[in-house]
Amino acid sequence: MFRGTSAINLDAKGRLAMPSRYREELDERSEGQLVITIDLADPCLCIYPLNEWERIEQELSRMPSLRPETRRLNRLLIGSAVDLDLDSNGRLLIPTRLREHAQLEKRVILVGQLHKFQLWDEDTWNELLESDLAAIQEPDYLPDDLMNLVL
Repeated sequence: MFRGTSAINLDAKGRLAMPSRYREELDERSEGQLVITIDLADPCLCIYPLNEWERIEQELSRMPSLRPETRRLNRLLIGSAVDLDLDSNGRLLIPTRLREHAQLEKRVILVGQLHKFQLWDEDTWNELLESDLAAIQEPDYLPDDLMNLVL
């Protein structure tokens, strides 16, 4: 499982140095093969180990292909997906098109999300984090089923 956040600088070519604490697991799970695509709900990118991405593709392939929602989802997720490999220095080259989509400049935040990562522009991430922390403090913010979670 991937968890935690890491502040990282993209280099001039748009490469991201994957934090060393994730490299061994990525090598074991997918031999350093990853897939990056857009996030449909947030202004960030999602990075999946190849085996996790293949599971998502299988689920998408079972959806009814004549439904407009399915076609739209496939165009956005699969059409934006790019295969990546960790290089010998543990770096990933983030494609220009995807960097522009998520407005990634130099400072980025890599966020572990259990089976995947999200990659955020640092300022956007910090604003969202402040907003999320303020929202969760509101009375009755969490529905009853989430109030039963044991944390």
